[in-house]
Amino acid sequence: MLQDNPFDVRAEEYDAWFDRFPNLYESELLAVRAILPPHKGRWAEIGVGSGRFASRLGIDVGVDPSEAMARLARARGVEVLAGCAEEIPLGEASVQAVFLITTVCFLSDLPRAFAEVRRVLERDGAVVVAFIPRDSRFGRLYRENADGDAFFSHAQLRSTDEVIETLAEAGFRVDRVLQTLTGDPATADARVEVPSSGSDRGSFVVVRGRGARAA
Repeated sequence: MLQDNPFDVRAEEYDAWFDRFPNLYESELLAVRAILPPHKGRWAEIGVGSGRFASRLGIDVGVDPSEAMARLARARGVEVLAGCAEEIPLGEASVQAVFLITTVCFLSDLPRAFAEVRRVLERDGAVVVAFIPRDSRFGRLYRENADGDAFFSHAQLRSTDEVIETLAEAGFRVDRVLQTLTGDPATADARVEVPSSGSDRGSFVVVRGRGARAA
């Protein structure tokens, strides 16, 4: 969780990105939609932000530490609880899927966050993690320009291996990996890109994991 949260004072600026780059947004949305759990239950998004993904994907409840972002998400019809990934304000085994979409780069304790995700998931629940890999084209671009960016100056971009390994340590088995935004960042908003399997070329990777709670 960020100590000095730019999302509190620049929520509208962050949310405007989705309108400035509509095809990037739709490409990301398409990749997450393609990896949704097959059965709809009670779903939660941790780091729901302004609700751009939750409102389009049918996610029931969001969690976010920023009240300014939560107001935007609520305006899009998303129920939002105040909280963070390291201390999710949901009961044990209370949801059937948990989403973290462009959230893991803002977490200070990824193992603790994934352990919390497992706690709140039902026995055979799914976790969907969507992120910008550290060494992807967009990842390198964001890192090179981080000092001048209000949001990414606070980010710690993760590698795909780190995300998958940390999920495994929390007891999850990854069963699907998709990628999108595989081209040059300068032209990525020219069209909506259909996601493809793997994580070797994409600047937006979506990983789905499953884990059975111990008996």
